[in-house]
Amino acid sequence: MPFPFDIQNTEGRARTGVLRTPRGDIRTPAFMPVGTAATVKAMTVDQVAQTGADIILGNTYHLMLRPGPERMERLGGLHKFMGWNKPILTDSGGFQVMSLAGISKVKEEAVTFASHIDGSKHVLTPERSIEIQADRIGADISMQLDQCVSWPAEEPAARAAMELSARWGARSKAAFGTRETQALFGIQQGSTFENLRRESSDRLQEIGFDGYAIGGLAVGEGHQAMCEVLDYAPDMLPADRPRYLMGVGKPVDLVEAVYRGVDMFDCVLPTRAGRHGQAWTWAGPINLKNARFAEDQDPLEPDVPCPASQAYSKAYLHHLVRADEILGKVLLSWHNIAFFQALTAAMREAIAAGRFEAFRRDFHARHTSNNQG
Repeated sequence: MPFPFDIQNTEGRARTGVLRTPRGDIRTPAFMPVGTAATVKAMTVDQVAQTGADIILGNTYHLMLRPGPERMERLGGLHKFMGWNKPILTDSGGFQVMSLAGISKVKEEAVTFASHIDGSKHVLTPERSIEIQADRIGADISMQLDQCVSWPAEEPAARAAMELSARWGARSKAAFGTRETQALFGIQQGSTFENLRRESSDRLQEIGFDGYAIGGLAVGEGHQAMCEVLDYAPDMLPADRPRYLMGVGKPVDLVEAVYRGVDMFDCVLPTRAGRHGQAWTWAGPINLKNARFAEDQDPLEPDVPCPASQAYSKAYLHHLVRADEILGKVLLSWHNIAFFQALTAAMREAIAAGRFEAFRRDFHARHTSNNQG
């Protein structure tokens, strides 16, 4: 493993750690803001860094279509291109294959799909995905190419996708080889079937990866079903390697996943919600479009160390949202990313102090009884 992963504190299955990379330490539990197309939407990289984010995520599918991997390499890679000097993890494009099922075709050798931008045809193999991520984009952490099935999935379809993902994982690892300054994560699949998750985990560990992701969740199964999978899935993966739950999620999802032993997360929710007038707070989400905020002079969340959270009244934010001003989208996105970073920081602190179970109970109590809708 090129990146040492030091587990520092544990409470039950919850743990804190540090993943040490040449571009900086990643404190876990870690939430990775999503920079789909070389930008965390509506935010500058300085704003993202100020929230406490140690790492962001880039999207292979979108970047391979625009500006293109070879151009990305000529421009110095994604870090230089967008001005972010901390670690970057890139997804492999597998999730987009699922979400674009109507315009994609999956075969043993590769996935063929049509661009959602101009309809042009593209072929993505495990080898090409690694080349784009590690060599062209220059990701610190690359993901194997996998096939993610939608939910609900019948067991034969889930098995076929899991087995294909395992074979693609072996091809991804062979293409990646051994690198001193970059890491490769494998992806556990198997939908909501425990036996398939176990088999997937065993096959991934036979291949050997630098970290392991839990894929195939946050695809419509709901919070309770996700938690039921997380009751067993993280423990199937090596305890001494980072465990990354892909595409998750709401604050309650993060708390429950950390409780079950997950270390890393990503989700578009904070910025997407911010662009639509929703802010996440310790008492739950609030909709700034609501007329009851029209004269509310309180800040969004004074306990979150972010200018967008502390320096602007809800009345002003309500006005910006109702007037469809760009600044409203910027400030709410900034606040939401800061809130998610504050949440992971609070979980790290609670685990280190041996009071994560109390934190979890208090979080649920505040998040449900005080939910402002």
